[in-house]
Amino acid sequence: MNKPLILVVEDDKPIRKLITTTLETQGYKYHTAETGEASILEAVSKQPDIIILDLGLPDMDGVDIIKKVRTWSNIPIIVVSARSEDRDKIEALDAGADDYLTKPFSVEELLARLRVSLRRIRYDSDKLLKDASMFTNGNLRIDYAAGCVWLEEEEIHLTPIEYKLLGLLAKNVGKVLTHNYILNEIWGSYTYDIPALRVFMATLRKKIEKTPSQPKYIQTHIGVGYRMLQVGDDSRVI
Repeated sequence: MNKPLILVVEDDKPIRKLITTTLETQGYKYHTAETGEASILEAVSKQPDIIILDLGLPDMDGVDIIKKVRTWSNIPIIVVSARSEDRDKIEALDAGADDYLTKPFSVEELLARLRVSLRRIRYDSDKLLKDASMFTNGNLRIDYAAGCVWLEEEEIHLTPIEYKLLGLLAKNVGKVLTHNYILNEIWGSYTYDIPALRVFMATLRKKIEKTPSQPKYIQTHIGVGYRMLQVGDDSRVI
């Protein structure tokens, strides 16, 4: 993969400078935009590999930008925002953001999130070259055609709901899925509540994680949702 191109959408000059300087030191190429309108034009014309997006722009809310980009592209979007409430994170993730980083943040954490997104891009590209009916992540393997799941070459038996949950997470490796998104995708509505979802996730973890209290595959974002980690990434499991 060539050096990735990052679009930095941030109207605060000191923060924009911090981000772009960090990208320069790591050899990333980048473009910048200070408004929502400019960011959409840059995204269309420059076709960046990743967008780093502030939500509080002078002319447009960042969530609206996410929604517009999602009408034509699945490019990874990392939100970097001072909005720290769970409802703000959920709104951005439900709109189509891939990750959410709260200001103030460390450059090390920003770089780790970028590496996760880049691995997702590589994974998606590699997946196109493989049989679409088979999913492999570390020692976990799903055969969609047969409806079977293996862990370390041993078949594990999942309930229909557990299998659907695992498949949904697997098809969105590296992306945070909110509780509401999962409820809607699995049950078609929000009839099941979040505590019930937590119970299903707990039973699934017991079957695919050697140490459920220190999960390797499924990351919990407290108050927000879940993400399947690509084994070997830098995300911290909580």
